[in-house]
Amino acid sequence: MTDQIVIRDWQLNIDADMVLRGQGADPAIIRARQPRLVELAEQAVQESSWLIEPAVVYRYAPIETMKHERLILADGMPLTGSLIAQRLSPARYIALIVCTVGTSIDERISALMPRDPAYALALDGLGTVAVEALGAELCARLEKDAARMGHCTSVPLSPGMIGWPVAVGQPQIFSNVDADLIGVTLTESAQMIPRKSTSLVLGFAPTPFEEGTPCDFCALRNTCRYQHHA
Repeated sequence: MTDQIVIRDWQLNIDADMVLRGQGADPAIIRARQPRLVELAEQAVQESSWLIEPAVVYRYAPIETMKHERLILADGMPLTGSLIAQRLSPARYIALIVCTVGTSIDERISALMPRDPAYALALDGLGTVAVEALGAELCARLEKDAARMGHCTSVPLSPGMIGWPVAVGQPQIFSNVDADLIGVTLTESAQMIPRKSTSLVLGFAPTPFEEGTPCDFCALRNTCRYQHHA
């Protein structure tokens, strides 16, 4: 495979409202009715400086062709699925990406859950928004790099979106990028360890991709409170 790129120097800007949304809550309602939960979210943000250990590994892969919902890479295993065919058909190359915020937050949540579940849930919300913010920061950086070369960028696609099941997409990404470089592994059930990790694919082409957002392909798009802020 082509060279793997690892980046660990990230500054993520996370606030208490983001943590509350990461818990599936509406910050305005929580601030009006449950100020204690706001305090816990603010405490979680304060702890983020030592709990959040952001790291990313990615690599670029040229595309040979698309055949029968199979994206054939010049170097690596193919990606398959209706979402891949639908959204990446114009791509000339892709970036295969794994992001994590490390093991410390998982360990802290596990230790606190039996004795302080409310705060453990706040930390869980922190981890959720932190890894989402990390993925968004990387995608923004890659999009700027592509734009300087006159290339357009696709919507970020992740396993678990409609048309790309976790059990299919997760092993495909991990077969194409060395996630061990940032300490992320995949279980037999296709779940990532550490838990606060994410994987995704970004396509690049000389012409624009179909417009959309990741929320358009999420199975929770009709009920998620977080989607308009992601």
